Amino acid sequence: MKTWMVRAGERAALIDEFRDEGHVSIGWAPLGSLEAYGNRADLARAVATTWPDWSKQSQSMAVGQLWRFKDEIRKDDTVVTYDPGRRVYLVGTVTETYAFNSARQEHPQLGEQHPHLKKVHWVGEVSRDLLSADTKNSLGAISTIFLVPREAAADLQRAMATQAPAEPPDAAQAEEAALAGDMQVKALEFIKDRAAKLDWDEMQRLVAGLLRAMGYKTRISPAGPDRGKDIVASPDGFGFESPRIVVEVKHRKGAMGSQEIRSFLGGRHKDDKGLYVSTGGFSKEARYEAERASIPLSLMDIDELVAALIDNYEALDNETKQLLPLRRLYWPI
Repeated sequence: MKTWMVRAGERAALIDEFRDEGHVSIGWAPLGSLEAYGNRADLARAVATTWPDWSKQSQSMAVGQLWRFKDEIRKDDTVVTYDPGRRVYLVGTVTETYAFNSARQEHPQLGEQHPHLKKVHWVGEVSRDLLSADTKNSLGAISTIFLVPREAAADLQRAMATQAPAEPPDAAQAEEAALAGDMQVKALEFIKDRAAKLDWDEMQRLVAGLLRAMGYKTRISPAGPDRGKDIVASPDGFGFESPRIVVEVKHRKGAMGSQEIRSFLGGRHKDDKGLYVSTGGFSKEARYEAERASIPLSLMDIDELVAALIDNYEALDNETKQLLPLRRLYWPI
C-alpha cells in the first residue's frame, strides 16, 4: 500500500472538517464528478475548456492532481494531512473509493466547493517534532497531493507507534539529510520525465531489458498484429519453461481501462503469467479487472517501472542502459 499527502486546503482551512467528518477532499468543483472522464485526455480537455485562461502548466498540474486523487489513491492506502496550528500530522486509512458530493455548500474560508471526496478512518497523530529532518523535508512539498517516499512513510509509522523522536543528527548532518532528500525526490521525477520521452519501441526495449536484468530471457514480438503481447519472458527465452510471462506495453498519456485489460487477458493460456505496463496509469476499473483475472496479472505504471529500473539498474545490459542512462551519485552518510 502507498502513503499519500493530501493537504487540507489553503493554510489548512479544512483541517477540522477533514478530522471531524472522516474524509479528505479537493476542489475544482465546476468539473462535476470525475467519474464522467474515462481517461486523463478527457479530463485534460475539460480542464482546458473550463479554465481557458490558465497556463498550460497550470492546466497540466490540475489534471495530474485530480487524476491522482480519483484514480491513484486507493482503498486501504495510507493518507496524511498536516495541521499547522497544532504542528501534527493526521494519519489515516482510505476506507472508500472516490465519491462526488454535489450538495456540499461553499466553504467560507475558501470561497469554493470541495465536492471530490475520499472517506478516511483516522488512526493517529504524529507530532512534527518526532520526525527526522529528512522526513520533514519530504513532507514539505508544495503540491496539494503527492506520494510520500517510503522512508518518510516508515518514519511516520515509527513515530506514531513509539511517540519517540528520531535520533537527532547534529546540525551539519541535518542540513545534509534535508538536501539529500530534496535531491532524491527531484532525481526520481527527472528519471520519470526522461522515461516518458522515450518512443514506444524504446519503451518496449526498456521493459524487456528490465526483465533480462531480473533473470529472464526475452523475445520481443515483431511490429504488427501481436495478438495482445509485446514481449514474452521465460527462463529459456522460448516460453517452454515456466514461468512464461506475457507482457503488454502501452506508452501513452491516457490511462488503460477495463476493456484493454479484458482484451489482453482474452488471448492468454491458463498457465501464463501477465504483466501489463502502462506509462499513463490505469483506471480503477482496470485494476479491479486485473484483481479478478483468471491468471496472475501485475499492472505496472510509470512510478513502479522507474522504481524497478532503479532497483535493478546495475544488472541492466549496456543496450538497455543507453535507453535511460543514469549516473550513481555518492553522498556522505
